[in-house]
Amino acid sequence: MLRAALLLVITILLALPARAQDSATLLADRLILVGGNTLIAEGKVEIFYQGQHLTAARLVFDADSNRLTIEGPIQIDDGRGNLLLADQADLSADLTEGILTSARLVLQDRLQLAAAEVQRSQGGRFTGLVRVVASACQVCAGRAPLWEIRAKSVLHDAEEQQLYFSGAQMRFAGVPIFYLPRLRLPDPTLDRATGFLIPRLSSSTSTGIGFRLPYFIAIGPSRDLTVTPFFTTKAGRTLNLRYREALRKGDYMITAAFSQDQLTSGPIRGYLEGEGTLSMPLGFTLNANGILVSDSTYLSDYGISDADRLDSRATLSRTKRNEYILAQAIGYQSLRADEGDGTLPVGVADLIFHRRFSGGPLGGQGGFLLEAHSHYRPSDETADLDGDGIADGRDLSRLSFAADWRRNWIFDNGLILATMGEVSADYYSISQDALFAGSRWRTNGILASELRLPLVKGGADGASQMIEPVLQVVLAPRPDLTVPNEDSDLVEFDEGNLFELNRFPGSDVREAGLHVNLGGNYLYQNDQGFSLGMTAGRVFRLDDFGQFSEASGLSGKHSDWLLALSVKDGKGLAFTGRLLADDGFAPDKIEMRFDLTRESYAMAIGLTDLAADPAESRTTDTREIVLNGQLDLTDNWTARADTRYDLIEYDPVSTGAGLVFLNECLKVDLSVSRRFTSSTSVRPATDFGLSVELLGFGGGQSGPSKQCRK
Repeated sequence: MLRAALLLVITILLALPARAQDSATLLADRLILVGGNTLIAEGKVEIFYQGQHLTAARLVFDADSNRLTIEGPIQIDDGRGNLLLADQADLSADLTEGILTSARLVLQDRLQLAAAEVQRSQGGRFTGLVRVVASACQVCAGRAPLWEIRAKSVLHDAEEQQLYFSGAQMRFAGVPIFYLPRLRLPDPTLDRATGFLIPRLSSSTSTGIGFRLPYFIAIGPSRDLTVTPFFTTKAGRTLNLRYREALRKGDYMITAAFSQDQLTSGPIRGYLEGEGTLSMPLGFTLNANGILVSDSTYLSDYGISDADRLDSRATLSRTKRNEYILAQAIGYQSLRADEGDGTLPVGVADLIFHRRFSGGPLGGQGGFLLEAHSHYRPSDETADLDGDGIADGRDLSRLSFAADWRRNWIFDNGLILATMGEVSADYYSISQDALFAGSRWRTNGILASELRLPLVKGGADGASQMIEPVLQVVLAPRPDLTVPNEDSDLVEFDEGNLFELNRFPGSDVREAGLHVNLGGNYLYQNDQGFSLGMTAGRVFRLDDFGQFSEASGLSGKHSDWLLALSVKDGKGLAFTGRLLADDGFAPDKIEMRFDLTRESYAMAIGLTDLAADPAESRTTDTREIVLNGQLDLTDNWTARADTRYDLIEYDPVSTGAGLVFLNECLKVDLSVSRRFTSSTSVRPATDFGLSVELLGFGGGQSGPSKQCRK
């Protein structure tokens, strides 16, 4: 009888407690009941039972033995992403125990294990396979897979999510490479388990040829430790450690390395670093990071970091719609040979409380700011002996109060008139400084008025344009030179602060004098995601008081012209650029970045051109270009390259390239990089890296599948 005509659904109670979830549903073209104890199902047989789905050509159920005899082709989906394929099977009625012949086990559609015989036991937890070929590669007729593991037997533990191989032989393209009597690997459902991770081979001019073999230890569901021995031909022996723990309200990680090498004459070298985040009561968040290093060149020698100053800090903060609170402590360590920690502010503490509120009877909006700052230098010297303009032992503490207010008036023609002001008071306590020692108060005030006229035009195609000319007049008192400037040396003139009342980034210096900020904004957008934004402007002063350095673009009675441009096409193209130009429109500072992302390639170009400025610790002009790119050569091959080039000396600063092969079962990553420049803490070096990853084991990535060709 035809399946469509019968639509026969029989519920078989498979010798289990009579509950709905323990019953099986059987569908077939023909059903034959023999002697009251044997049921035969033929033609497109399907069984649905507790999330499992079986399909076969023929099935015989013996109620006396509670067994199923099945003829194939057989497919069993366990409901967890795993498939069993076989020609014949003798299984228990719940499909969890028994033997399958000429079978294949497919795990998560990523790893397949072909076996002469498969046996399921202990309620489906264990699956044993005999005479096994395992591979995650696409298997094409007449060709050996890219890699395969042949084993006498394999045991899959579904509960532990592990695969245990006995008599395993690794083959690449059909060629035996090595033999292991015992091998344990995670199945594709397991994200983390104790065992070896991907080894990596590297070569460096500083450390020689090296080999890393990480060992991952899953201490529990929320903690793990990674131990990585690193052996090199030049540097010697290194032990890397990484400990991670996830808490109920945060997480932290500690990394460390200890090396015994011939790169220096000292004893064991190393570093220790920690970082973490913790959610605190009342909505606060605690962030902390710290680092200690044995010597100035260790981090660069082992490719960990090129930093020449290290900072460790703990920060407690809370951010609300109208409030910001921050408390932090920072410690600095210098790795520069010409800079000792004695003259560096090695200890810094900050407290910030910022609150916004309604202006009340005045209208508009107001704000209140409380800041406390303190820093400490170990040196006891009261003079500037190292020539950096700062007394070598100067210690400073500051308490600052500031209040600001702003109100807008909007007229019928769209004109916006704003009035704003700010008052501040600072108390300084300075010691170990021959020029500024003592305590003092300083007060400051700013008044300003602003006119804006936003003009908006819409188009029938969904495009819109906005032009907004802005005029701002600011009045502030002459600068107070009775306190040192330690937090406002680097001043950036850009589109973000063109219309700010104070362009100094810190609190030690306030922008002074009568000045006019003149400029405008332009924005174009359409429905296709294209946008073009521009900001242009200039600052005019009655007297500049020598507040700003030449390279800042703000010195003199009128600043440089500022032009900022941003373009996005909504399809992966983006350009941002900033230009500071003098009266003759000759550029004084250029910063540009171009990004292009497409389906098969991506590239980025960055250009920086900065004039020399001793005030910014830049004794020579800087002109560099940075190039990054990635190209998909084929579906499986990807090339990448990057370089940083000095356009003044016409010499490369650093360069690198890499080649990655990725398919459904293998990832090979080859990289090379070269650092050409040197300093007191960084040496020129060339590094090579190679890693090979067999995909299909553990919850890692997978690549595009290979297509079998006829």
